[in-house]
Amino acid sequence: MQKENEVYKFYENLDRSIFLDNEYKEYADYDSPLPIGYEQTISQPSLVCEMTLILGIDNNKKVLEIGTGSGYQTAFLANFAKEVYTVEKIGELSEKAQKRLKNLGYNNVKFNIGDGSKGWNEYAPFDRIIVTAGAGAMPQELIMQLDSNGRLLVPVGKRGSQKLMLVEKDMHGNIKETSLGKVTFVELKGDYGWKN
Repeated sequence: MQKENEVYKFYENLDRSIFLDNEYKEYADYDSPLPIGYEQTISQPSLVCEMTLILGIDNNKKVLEIGTGSGYQTAFLANFAKEVYTVEKIGELSEKAQKRLKNLGYNNVKFNIGDGSKGWNEYAPFDRIIVTAGAGAMPQELIMQLDSNGRLLVPVGKRGSQKLMLVEKDMHGNIKETSLGKVTFVELKGDYGWKN
């Protein structure tokens, strides 16, 4: 497990304005979510830091991220994990994130444009999985792609209010789900998005 202070140091030093290219760039220092276009947001920095810590990643871990977005959370994962596999539904966002992360020197990230709620079965299983959008129900495909002794972090609930769920799979494949409190994310696009 990486030390907390290493994550906090990274959090304090990473310039969030790199991940914004619109009129909200000047608000990059605010600890709040900001629009990045396509009805998507860049997450609140303190929450990104907290979720990274909860995942408990280190340089032996293979991580799946659902919702590349601007690439801000991806940078946290890439800095501490061995490999990151990140899926984004919106092609334009993925392409921008790829350029940003390449410019930052990360070469341990694989990108996919598609329905993230189905995971990325080709590279499963994963030691850690993080979902950065709200699901209407627990994405079962992601649990199946989680390795033994793995952790999945996913917001689950209705539009406007979800519970941040930590799913842990033990070495025998048993599943434990823990609610870590209320959060608000944009909708997970795909099969596990909110039903109107």
